[in-house]
Amino acid sequence: MDTRKVLCVEDHPGHLRVLTRLLDAAGYQVVTAMTAQQALDLVRQQPVDGILLEYDLPDANGASLRSELKQIVPQIPVLLFSGVGQQTPILIRFFDAYLRDSHMRNSLPDALAG
Repeated sequence: MDTRKVLCVEDHPGHLRVLTRLLDAAGYQVVTAMTAQQALDLVRQQPVDGILLEYDLPDANGASLRSELKQIVPQIPVLLFSGVGQQTPILIRFFDAYLRDSHMRNSLPDALAG
C-alpha cells in the first residue's frame, strides 16, 4: 500500500507536534501548515490525500478555509476539529477511517468497470 500524504493545519506548535506524531504512527506522511495561507499554498504545490483542519486559525476560520480548499481540490476529504486533548486519538482513528472510506468510494466505479 502506498503511504498516503495528509495535510495537518494547526496553529499551536505543541498541538501540531502531537497530531503529527499520531498521524505518523497511523502510517501517514504528514505535511504541516500553521496558517490558512500556508495551507492554501501547500495544496496548490503538492497533492495530499486528506486534510485535518483546526477550526480556529490566526488568519481564517476553518469553515471558510475548507471552502477555499474545496475550490482547489473539490474531492479532497477535509475534517475540521477544535483543540487537542483526550479525544485526539479518537479523532485520528476517525480521520483514518474517513480517508479510507473516501478512497474506497472514489475507486469503486473503477473497480466495477474492471
